[in-house]
Amino acid sequence: MRELILSPELCDECVKCERICPRNAIRLLNGVPIFCMHCAPEKAPCLNICPENAIIEKEGAIIIDEEKCVGCGLCRDACPIGAIYMDEHGTPRKCDLCIEYDKPLCISICPTGALIESSEDLLSTKRDKLATELKKIKDLIQL
Repeated sequence: MRELILSPELCDECVKCERICPRNAIRLLNGVPIFCMHCAPEKAPCLNICPENAIIEKEGAIIIDEEKCVGCGLCRDACPIGAIYMDEHGTPRKCDLCIEYDKPLCISICPTGALIESSEDLLSTKRDKLATELKKIKDLIQL
């Protein structure tokens, strides 16, 4: 399953993720990249409100089937974080996790590692940091 996870404290506002996104689906807002969180299908407001069933889940990504979409904008209105926008043709656009690539392009270009492809990667990093800090405390106690 594909994921796109943000560690906002690592973002240096370089906007490279905005520029490389083939769908123009990442926007920096107050220094934080905003993009689709790819909610679980049963909880995804955009997917559940679409009257044409044009929003589907594919390999963990919530994507818009542009052939079925009628451009009503209900998905945009339903998104709680504002991650869907309508382009100049009235077609909704959002992150599709670069489903046609090996991994999201924004991850590949992020110079600070603020964008990663797995929540497990984030948890692993936090576990390693915690283990290092606990070892320091243990060493101090043994002095």
